[in-house]
Amino acid sequence: MTFVDQARIRVKSGDGGQGCESFYRDRWMRYPRPDGGNGGKGGDVVVIADRGIQTLLDLKYKQHYRAAKGGNASSKGKSGKEGTDCVIRVPVGTILRDHATGLLIRDLVADKQFVVIVKGAPGGLGNEARKTITLPGIGEERTLDVELKLIADVGIIGFPNAGKSTFITGISNAKSKVANYPFTTKQPILGIVRAADDDPNGKDFIIADLPGIIEGAHEGRGLGDRFLRHAERTKILLHMIDMAGTEGRDPLDDYAKLEHELREYSDQLIAKQKIVVANKMDLPQAAEHLKRFKKKYKKEKIFAISSLNKEGFAPLIKRLQKALC
Repeated sequence: MTFVDQARIRVKSGDGGQGCESFYRDRWMRYPRPDGGNGGKGGDVVVIADRGIQTLLDLKYKQHYRAAKGGNASSKGKSGKEGTDCVIRVPVGTILRDHATGLLIRDLVADKQFVVIVKGAPGGLGNEARKTITLPGIGEERTLDVELKLIADVGIIGFPNAGKSTFITGISNAKSKVANYPFTTKQPILGIVRAADDDPNGKDFIIADLPGIIEGAHEGRGLGDRFLRHAERTKILLHMIDMAGTEGRDPLDDYAKLEHELREYSDQLIAKQKIVVANKMDLPQAAEHLKRFKKKYKKEKIFAISSLNKEGFAPLIKRLQKALC
């Protein structure tokens, strides 16, 4: 499934139904009595968060949404039916902004949370309510900018081919593509890490595999700014370092550049709680790099793992669970 995290849509509420002009008269009445009913109210446009949806793909291909018109009234005081609401379902974590003003309408951060974007127009009044009928209202139109920021407890960030996809596949139910080349992951992947059955204090948590960061990501290189946006929702950032330097990079430089990209993107990201993970410790050159790393970054608590062999996962998971309590 294609991951889409930005869209623009046009919405319109339903027009009101037509009021009725009619008169009732029987053989005993000298003057007819007005008995026209009122037109029905137009439908609203409602946006609701649904945890079963993971992408804004539907909104990318269908960009116009319209609620139903209110029903027309009839004689004998019968009012028209209210128009059916137009319900738009979006992922949890969706932000809605008014395109014309840029103002925030609502940040939908919980399942089933909803907001009425435009209300249906009132129906016209029939002559039973007034001497003369009134025209129905016209539905309101609005253009929305829709943005998705994934909500996860832990976000994995790192340079391409650092082993993030292998790691999240190994510890969660996520099915992230794994291959020995950079930029395997081209879209964020969510997974759930389940607590061990024999751990009464364990806690399930959601983890996100974010596409690899490159230098200049905070300026938009490699779509880095779009991927870093998803990291803003996480509680903990897991910095994954290729400690073996398999791409010809120095792990120490990788860590410094990663910190730089976060700092340049926003103060909020650099201030998040972080956990440093030294990956690919199954390779012989990783041990020497790890010694250098610990010597330079003495204050950092480093978890050494091998995603390929699934080694070192248990203490790291326990540390994440403790930090999330």
